[in-house]
Amino acid sequence: MIVGGGPVGHRLAERLRRYGHEGTVLLLDAEPVPAYHRVLLTSVLDGGLDPAAVRLPPVPGVRSLRSVTVTGLDRARRRVRTGTGAYHRYDTLVLATGAEPVLPAVPGLRTADGRLIDGVTALRSLADCARVRGDRVIVLGGGPLGLETAVALRRSGRDVSLVHRGPYPLDRLLDAAAGELLARHLVSLGVRLECGQSAARVEPGKLVLDRGRPLAWDTLVCCTGVRARTALARAAGLAVRGGVLVDGALRTSDPRIRAIGDCAEHPGWAPGLLASGWDQAEVLARSLTGRRPVGERRPGSVLRPRVPGLPLGVLGVPLQAGDPAAGEVVTFSDPAGGRYATMALDAAGRLSSAVVVGMSDALAALTQLHDAHRSLPGDRLALLLGRTVTGRRTPTGSAPAASTVVCRCSNVTRETLVRAWHDGAREVRALARATRATTGCGTCADEVRELCARLTAEQPTAGCGPSADEGVDDVDDCDPHAGDRRSRNDRAPAGRGTALPGPGERLARPCPR
Repeated sequence: MIVGGGPVGHRLAERLRRYGHEGTVLLLDAEPVPAYHRVLLTSVLDGGLDPAAVRLPPVPGVRSLRSVTVTGLDRARRRVRTGTGAYHRYDTLVLATGAEPVLPAVPGLRTADGRLIDGVTALRSLADCARVRGDRVIVLGGGPLGLETAVALRRSGRDVSLVHRGPYPLDRLLDAAAGELLARHLVSLGVRLECGQSAARVEPGKLVLDRGRPLAWDTLVCCTGVRARTALARAAGLAVRGGVLVDGALRTSDPRIRAIGDCAEHPGWAPGLLASGWDQAEVLARSLTGRRPVGERRPGSVLRPRVPGLPLGVLGVPLQAGDPAAGEVVTFSDPAGGRYATMALDAAGRLSSAVVVGMSDALAALTQLHDAHRSLPGDRLALLLGRTVTGRRTPTGSAPAASTVVCRCSNVTRETLVRAWHDGAREVRALARATRATTGCGTCADEVRELCARLTAEQPTAGCGPSADEGVDDVDDCDPHAGDRRSRNDRAPAGRGTALPGPGERLARPCPR
């Protein structure tokens, strides 16, 4: 039995069937709609994907019950109780309950009975996306989700203000130099930044900042953090800290109960990352079906927020300046060119952490080295600038190594994509079907499309996706670019900031399947 129908619970169910599990698989989901990619909600916000397009395909042989809230665990009798009073028995129970939003204690945010006032929402579900209405939107919180939400809403043509108490968005992850480049780019996109300020109170249609200035809004989106959903586990007496404590086999303190995804806590997996959750689903599915373990392929912490026109990545946990644990530190700064990178290495020359802004090739190379726990080449600057160790610059547009992992969620290498392309998968959607690349968090979609374009240029008679003037009716449900070709005005409204890219200039969209 799996409690939780998000991407991680869905992946576990799919893997159990793929690996030959013949017993019953029951998935209990509190949401009323079929499973969907939660990480693609911002693509729904900006109109790039319809809500139906982010749905995950049903898993044959899995019984899914929707709108079912589990309210209690009876560990002695091995059964769960639902909100309707029904009971379901289990042999093995898997908690995949995910995380829940943390909302700020701002006066006026809630009604007397504790409900959010009209026009205020978090962003954790498709229903939350539907609550975003009107032209004036305030995003409260400048973390990764707040950043992507503000950008997505701006791309939809709305007037967007991002309110963040730090000096710039992602200030817990970026130093001042990187933060300045990010802030500058957001302003160029037309996002209005209100940094160094907090919300003092909420009034109908107004957010009053701590300095007394009011901001008008039609919708207020709170992106102020999440916490693991542990109430069910805690009430059942399972060991809980920040999340449900698990061992390397994802067992909780009750060996018949496992936990995966955002609700689970284990020092070997980076929290809050889809790649970690899918890796856990793989480990657990193999364990439950008696297959050989996959070994230590646990992905490191890699955050790559989707910001159009700005390659941005945070690898590992950035160290503070002067931290003795930093070891060797290499920094490259080119403010005029919009480029910046800083990386800390351990005694063996391996990457401990890095922040990269505006340098896509360097980000790809460092991510590969970080995942593989390999030492960096001696010429650190050459690595960042895309030069060979002899000092000569590699040809413009040259390809990374074949072993480079392009899609971290599904562990798809460049070599695998090239092979699939030569086997006939000549479009992004076809590559997605053949390799599963782009079907996770979506951050690799641009790289996959660039690879497709490069291969097409080398073999001009081959196609690379539908042409820009094709109609949407000619595209199947898995087309990651269907939303890009809609006849809609993606320019900024008059007087509301910098014009946004038009439909023909939009970034590639990830395939939802």
